Amino acid sequence: MAAMIINGKEVAQQIQDELTVRVTELKDKGVLPRLATLLVGENPASQVYIGQKRKACDRLGIISDHQTLPADITEAKLLSIIDGLNNDPGVSGILVQLPVPEHIDSVKILDAISPQKDVDGFHPFNVGKFFTEKSFSDMIDKGLFLPCTPYGIMELLKRYDIPTKGADVVVVGRSNIVGKPITMLLLAADATVTICHSRTKNLKEVCQRADIVIAAIGKPKFVTADMVKEGVVVIDVGVNRLPEGLVGDVDYENVSQKASAITPVPGGVGPMTITMLMANTIMAAKNQAGI
Repeated sequence: MAAMIINGKEVAQQIQDELTVRVTELKDKGVLPRLATLLVGENPASQVYIGQKRKACDRLGIISDHQTLPADITEAKLLSIIDGLNNDPGVSGILVQLPVPEHIDSVKILDAISPQKDVDGFHPFNVGKFFTEKSFSDMIDKGLFLPCTPYGIMELLKRYDIPTKGADVVVVGRSNIVGKPITMLLLAADATVTICHSRTKNLKEVCQRADIVIAAIGKPKFVTADMVKEGVVVIDVGVNRLPEGLVGDVDYENVSQKASAITPVPGGVGPMTITMLMANTIMAAKNQAGI
């Protein structure tokens, strides 16, 4: 039996429809959500990502302010620009597109963004807040900024009625952007989580016991059919460019023959990341207006 396709495009559209209503409600109260984006240099992939984010803003009625800065900008100048945006009451959220040039300390840049405008959910203050929450529903109720890709994964699982309570989940990848935060969100949703990486011993055997596998290791087609059990749910976070086109971290063709549900690449997790960025921006505007 073929796996159910977890369609991120469709879910993202559903959520964006809901968010459009929220933007209208905020505007009726005189609150205008505004996202400021900064791109340092002219990295082609980064330009595409910024373009996608600006288009999403336009669709939802969020004001989008963008600055493309020279690749040789000093770290001090970039910090000064961020400081200005932090102090601008008209700006709801700030996003610095990564990667930045090597002469700039990305950690210092992300830490400089006001926690109240950190719509990427990367600031240590916001990371600490959601790491200390015991319940995923409490995180949402309290309006915490959650990292966009993990947040999107949780929404996909929820909207496809894939249970996390008591589920055995294996996360392959330990990055600060996906691996670590999705582990904490799943724990808060009552899953039992094992986080693995390239040096995990017996990785195949660990993955084979999982009810849900989340692949975010950055290696094309890394998770193969012999690594998963029948009926597994597979969330593929990877985006890898090969001569044949975009592929994920999962061998989709073969793993989909064993999985009960699986995300495609493209069209799975990717659209959710941008959508949850929009959700965080709207929440930032709401929080800052005190409503």
